[in-house]
Amino acid sequence: MSRLLSRRRLLLATGLAVPALIAARPARAAVEEVDVELVLAVDVSRSVDTEEMEMQMQGYAAAFRDPRLAEGIAGGPLGAIAVTLFVWSDWNIQNVLVPWTKLDGPAACERFAAAVDGASRETYLYTSISGAIDFASRQFGQRYSGLRRVVDISGDGVNNSGRPLAQARADALDQGIVLNGLAVLDRTPQPSALLAGIPPVDEYYRDEVIGGPGAFLMVAEGYETFAGAVRRKIIREIAALPTPGPLVERETA
Repeated sequence: MSRLLSRRRLLLATGLAVPALIAARPARAAVEEVDVELVLAVDVSRSVDTEEMEMQMQGYAAAFRDPRLAEGIAGGPLGAIAVTLFVWSDWNIQNVLVPWTKLDGPAACERFAAAVDGASRETYLYTSISGAIDFASRQFGQRYSGLRRVVDISGDGVNNSGRPLAQARADALDQGIVLNGLAVLDRTPQPSALLAGIPPVDEYYRDEVIGGPGAFLMVAEGYETFAGAVRRKIIREIAALPTPGPLVERETA
């Protein structure tokens, strides 16, 4: 066999193999544009008892059944948002209970609420707000691309697990993520917290957690007011043109 013929056969074999390799590569899933990508991060540390956990989950479900929420979504440029919900505790404990879901009307909102109703109820030990922010930051851009990226962090205590909160917060803000807070006040704070000089949770969330353009804090005066607080908070977060509002809002009994 001549050297020239062997070279031609090699080129032909290579040329035939390239399309096969290209065809074998998995296609990337299309990323759909939405008005807002909203990550709901729910505290399930040991300070949240079984009854309080149930109040939180019922509050989120009720919020998505509120007609005003669907109306707010419809008012956006694209008329759709994407939402996911996970629970968090220790630095290494973040469990997604409701995966990314597109909400573009009352029926989709009801499906999300039903998913929250059917989600597991979990409680753990420590409070790693930094771990929750880091995990939330990694959730964006997986299936949807939002004109705004918002993390909604609910909790009733200060960071006591994982890396420094200031570092996680700074990293999220550098990515253009808005961090909003929902602080739940314990009407009977532990004496140990008072003796240790730990600041009230609403002041802590205001000064150490929230950040980004238009960031705000909603304060629930006890878990019995959680449902009203989370409803007001999410409606404000998904507004098509968020208007300047108070840095801190409160829901009282």
